[in-house]
Amino acid sequence: MAKKGNTEDKRKEPRFYMKLAIEAMKRSVDELNKDAPSPKVGAVLVFPDGTYETAYRGEYRDGDHSEYTLLDKKFRTKDLSDCWLFATLEPCGPKTRSEKKTCCAERIGNARIKKVWYGVQELNSKAKGGKKLLEEKYKAEVLPFDLDLHREILSFNKEFNDWVEEENRKQIDAINTVTGPLQKTIKNTDISFLSEDALELYLSKTGKEFAYDSDDLKNDLISKDLLEVDEKTGEVRPTGDCILLFGKNPRDKFPQASVKAKVDYGGVQEPDAESFDDALVLIPDKVEEWVKKVIPESMDRSSFTREKVSHFPTAVIREAIINAIIHRDYGNKRAKVELEITPEKIEVRSPGEPISPNTLKDLQNFTAISQTRNPELAYIFNLMKFMEETGVGMDTYRTMREKFNLPLPVITYQKSNLIVTFPRTMEAFRKVSNEAIKGLSVEELNGFEWIKSRGEVSAKAYTIQFGITSRTTSRHLSKMLDLGLIETNGEKPKSPKLRYRAT
Repeated sequence: MAKKGNTEDKRKEPRFYMKLAIEAMKRSVDELNKDAPSPKVGAVLVFPDGTYETAYRGEYRDGDHSEYTLLDKKFRTKDLSDCWLFATLEPCGPKTRSEKKTCCAERIGNARIKKVWYGVQELNSKAKGGKKLLEEKYKAEVLPFDLDLHREILSFNKEFNDWVEEENRKQIDAINTVTGPLQKTIKNTDISFLSEDALELYLSKTGKEFAYDSDDLKNDLISKDLLEVDEKTGEVRPTGDCILLFGKNPRDKFPQASVKAKVDYGGVQEPDAESFDDALVLIPDKVEEWVKKVIPESMDRSSFTREKVSHFPTAVIREAIINAIIHRDYGNKRAKVELEITPEKIEVRSPGEPISPNTLKDLQNFTAISQTRNPELAYIFNLMKFMEETGVGMDTYRTMREKFNLPLPVITYQKSNLIVTFPRTMEAFRKVSNEAIKGLSVEELNGFEWIKSRGEVSAKAYTIQFGITSRTTSRHLSKMLDLGLIETNGEKPKSPKLRYRAT
């Protein structure tokens, strides 16, 4: 029997079921007779009447997925067409199982479930594609868990994630692999072209306990396809990826490998400019150090310590720069990554269009999945925990409002550049956004930003969040609907299931 989850005969807010799925995940059973670790996954099926049931990996049988346990073992004969499903891991895609088995995403689609929440994206390249299948084939709405829960799931699955990371390095998905100069050895170079500082940082960040000039490090880089040994001469040469990551002067071989930064003080003083031409692994720290110098600081008088606080979180800029140098199109030899800071906005420009299958709209709605056109660069940055230090990619931007009380960035594509613009005030947000947004008041702008950061909200949640009357909430939401900034989930106006989301 399903457990009674709500005595008021209606479903609770999604976060309630997210937490239930995580608790179920922690009960997952390790598979027997398997050398590789398996993911720990929990799932929750929620019925319209408020009842729900949980499942976890291996609950009934060794290796059974939690979604399979719910949909095939517990509720195979029950109508699930108006149910919600929560899973701590993206449901497995079409190439995961053998031909005789149905993948979890297809099983969910066949059950006619139209609303699915997932905790973390499937990292295993052999199991990806569940979200895409649900959205494209079954027209389901697929939404992410809250960011803090995302991190909890990753932490609990650390052993599996570490194993997947290594496997993905060996079998990089063909769609993301660049077949160009980055993977080839560079003529007239050897390991003397590599920076001692960059290699020392790599060793420090990855916890490796050997010297930067040792054979151990050389063999480590060879195993990662960053160095190649000439079979005839025995000479060791770096690849393009290696020169970019660790080179003394990467621009000697790749003139486009630079970050150009500029700060405009709005006429108060002369602009400052800087060019960062170092090995890529050295750039994030150097950019962050420079940003701390050029962005004015104010005194936080809310505490007796009067701690200095930045007018804009440098961690967010660091995240944007890391994303830009990792994912940019290095085939564009004329364009550099650019950082521009003004009193109103902070803008990061990265050469290259959105990476398939993501679209510009996916990026603008902060629903894009993790993709890269430079997998080796991404792999090394991940090993060095640069990406971990500054958040989890797009999720960092999605939570900016809650974490920093700032507007969400505006993402555009112009003249072969993907541009991420961080307005520093709500008034600045108006100037860089579309015409519809300019019709909102400051209070309505705040409301729209909150809806966009949350993914989907009810009118009741909106009222509670801003401490306003239900009538004021109705007026705000109606105006956003009229301007085409938000849409509903299709439920009737007075339905308790009615939700609002950014278009």
